[in-house]
Amino acid sequence: MSHLGRTRGLPLVITLLACAGSPPTDIGDFAARLAPCPSSPNCVSSDDESERHHIAALGFGGDPLEAWHRALAAVAALPRTQILREYSGYLHAQCTSALLRYRDDLELQLRPDRGEIAVRSASRIGYSDLGVNRARIEALRAAFGAGGS
Repeated sequence: MSHLGRTRGLPLVITLLACAGSPPTDIGDFAARLAPCPSSPNCVSSDDESERHHIAALGFGGDPLEAWHRALAAVAALPRTQILREYSGYLHAQCTSALLRYRDDLELQLRPDRGEIAVRSASRIGYSDLGVNRARIEALRAAFGAGGS
């Protein structure tokens, strides 16, 4: 391959690496609520009250630990999803798109006293997500309702 051929591919490599985005530093199980969504329409959260960003939490009856394990199984079954942290009723996963390798962050927080698992899914970069984060939570909800499989 000529030097010219190698340099033509460089912009593509840089573009693909830029799609990853940096991991957020402002999320985590720091409080009774998950981090707020930004003003852009590329995030959904059960803790956000705005119509643009709100999505229902995962509700459950019965044993909270059993519900948490179902939720973990449902997240693990999502395509191109890697669980980064899971402890004490909190989960942070990274979801990667198939084509451009965009990375989104998925969070769950167990709230046994309310019979719910709070959810948040947000894009790391860009403005619009074309409904991907909302669709991800709804797919998670369906898998959770089916026992996580």
